[in-house]
Amino acid sequence: MHASIYFLAKNDPLFVLTHATLEGKLIIVTLVIFSIFAWSVMASKAVQMRRAKRLNSLFESEFRTQKRVLDVFDRQVQVPDCPLFMVYQEGCRELDGRLRNPSKETRKPFTTLKSMESVKRSLERAVSQQALKLESGLILLAIAVSGAPFLGLLGTVWGVMSAFSLVAEAGKADLQTMAPGVAAALVTTVAGLLVAIPSMFGYNWLVHNLRVLTVELDNFAQELVSHIESEYLEDKDA
Repeated sequence: MHASIYFLAKNDPLFVLTHATLEGKLIIVTLVIFSIFAWSVMASKAVQMRRAKRLNSLFESEFRTQKRVLDVFDRQVQVPDCPLFMVYQEGCRELDGRLRNPSKETRKPFTTLKSMESVKRSLERAVSQQALKLESGLILLAIAVSGAPFLGLLGTVWGVMSAFSLVAEAGKADLQTMAPGVAAALVTTVAGLLVAIPSMFGYNWLVHNLRVLTVELDNFAQELVSHIESEYLEDKDA
């Protein structure tokens, strides 16, 4: 008897799962799938944002060593995983198109205010595109954070109802009759929390990094506009 109790205690999760209802098992499987997707998103987005930060730092250092705004653009450098570079490239592409003469071989020394507005809109669009690119996938974490606890609660309520139904059929409400069903019902809530808690921490961390990167993109776009205006916008008073 003591050996049997020890064996069940040692294999408690397996014992509980074997007493779970079909609905509870389906909910646990769904939560496991949620967990796999959540951890995959957290890992991939963490790598993406870490790489973006590193490339942003390298590109910003390179950009500040250039004497003219279009120097990096004219070298036809390509850094597709660098958000700052993508914003810079879109702004310079628009500026280059506005500065080109009809022959397309030379650039005009100055541009107009109307052209500058087009460059600004191009930079704003590029910042939004990069922010959306960095944000993609976070909706899965948000779903895991908000949905997993409710799925676990649904499994618990369903399991408790089944447990009480078994008690009614057995005609007695002793611990031996109720405990396995109630324990199996509660395990779905535990599974939901095990999915939601790591997802919540990961989501908050990623959102914080996303905000930091977005602010950096906005600041860089404004700085780039200032450089373009000082270099290519003709001073009428002068």
